Amino acid sequence: MPLNLLEPIMNKFLFKHIDNSSLIVFRICFGALIFLESFGAILTGWVKRTLIEPQFTFNFIGFDWLQPLPGQWMYVYYFVMAIFGFFVMVGYKYRLSMLSFTLLWAATYAMQKSSYNNHYYFLMILSAIMVFLPAHKYASIDAKQNPNIKSLSMPNWCRWIFIIQLFILYTYASIAKTYPDWLDTTVAELLMKSKKHYVLVGDLLQQKVVHYFVAYGGILFDGLIIPLLLWKPTRKIAFFASIFFHLFNSFIFQVGIFPYLSLSFALFFFEPKVIQKLFLKRKPIYSKEQIVLPNYTNLFKTVFVLYFIVQIILPLRHHFIKDNVLWTEEGHRLSWRMMLRSKSGNTSYRVIDKATKKVIQINLNDFLTKKQIRSASSKPDVMWQFSKRLKRIYTEKGMDVEVHIRSYISINGRQSRRFIDPNIDIASVKWSHFKHHDWILPSNLDENN
Repeated sequence: MPLNLLEPIMNKFLFKHIDNSSLIVFRICFGALIFLESFGAILTGWVKRTLIEPQFTFNFIGFDWLQPLPGQWMYVYYFVMAIFGFFVMVGYKYRLSMLSFTLLWAATYAMQKSSYNNHYYFLMILSAIMVFLPAHKYASIDAKQNPNIKSLSMPNWCRWIFIIQLFILYTYASIAKTYPDWLDTTVAELLMKSKKHYVLVGDLLQQKVVHYFVAYGGILFDGLIIPLLLWKPTRKIAFFASIFFHLFNSFIFQVGIFPYLSLSFALFFFEPKVIQKLFLKRKPIYSKEQIVLPNYTNLFKTVFVLYFIVQIILPLRHHFIKDNVLWTEEGHRLSWRMMLRSKSGNTSYRVIDKATKKVIQINLNDFLTKKQIRSASSKPDVMWQFSKRLKRIYTEKGMDVEVHIRSYISINGRQSRRFIDPNIDIASVKWSHFKHHDWILPSNLDENN
């Protein structure tokens, strides 16, 4: 299509004004959820276990300078985040509060990855998006204090940025599940085996029919939920399916606020009149549908398109890295690969004094928490980082050392295989974000499948 014809279509799609009821209610829900996430992390002991008790944290590579605040200050850190979440909910100093929460959350995300999951990543990019949305222009303290900003409408992109992001997330999550160990319910069975102790439902979760429901229901839900919510005849059915799916995940897998955050996105699929009738009865409905082009139209369109190009490309990068991502973990993060495999291992570290050839066996409990030990036993980037740290520790003692790893890993209940080349001094090699590391031994997973 010629650019001169495409431009007015894109302008209408992005900048046509629509009723903003969905965004206003979503802001209130979002603020409440990030308040609960932050404050709940303190109450449940997550902050203590993850950021206070460890001697150090495994940050994302490149953020070596980013470590938790000393002593008990991470409690204050999360309490401040909770306050910003409350401010977002009530719409007080909205942009400043939203920006502040985003920066604090991004920092705590980057400073540790022992508790990594896709939900934390999703919350980070979602928070960044919310900074730029006019979500405070109704039912907010900001609008009450400054009536000039009050508005009943928003640009259409404010709705579609959520829908497109969700479509990318769910589509990749569905595609990632279409591999043999998921399709034959091996993964579902392993996931449910750890839930056997659950009261009332523990035995039920061990049934084969439940494993098939989890495996194939997960693929179908992730692959179809966004189209079904967009299509009016199936919208209500899809919404009730979402309630069941997300509450099931919340109860069985305890994944924090993510199920409830996911349910709140339904606000962007229902008609504004429905949202207004349920939540904002005093708010007039906006129906003019004017196209208002901002001064930064071309810049915005460029950023909008580039952002989603990046979101589409990131989950594909593991296809260009040697070996199976289930084994190597290379390209696993930021790719919406959720609960796809069970990985267990047996790993030991040896420090060898180059001068005397003395071998020192490392007791991981002297350096790491239980959760960190799991990461340092199965995730190559964490293994590399811990090897580097061990080298620094012994260098400070005046010793020039090598660090070698003996590791055996089992994927989805398979027989354990040697994971790391024990002859390589891991502390002496460089890390690459985009290349395969040859000290990770071949998996042969594809052959076994």
